[in-house]
Amino acid sequence: MPKIKTHSGAKKRFSLTKTGKVKRAHANKRHILNKKTTKRKRGLRAGAYADKTNVAAVKRMILYK
Repeated sequence: MPKIKTHSGAKKRFSLTKTGKVKRAHANKRHILNKKTTKRKRGLRAGAYADKTNVAAVKRMILYK
């Protein structure tokens, strides 16, 4: 049985915690930041966890991580 390739895009965007949760970053922090409030931008800095509906798919993409 051959090894499964890791999804290159997913390995850069997601990481797993010890408990098996999928960590991710917030979107909308790259450009057009003038119209966004400081409070909103500060909130986007914080990490987040992937929704439970997406966890299985993400874990399949980053099997060996």
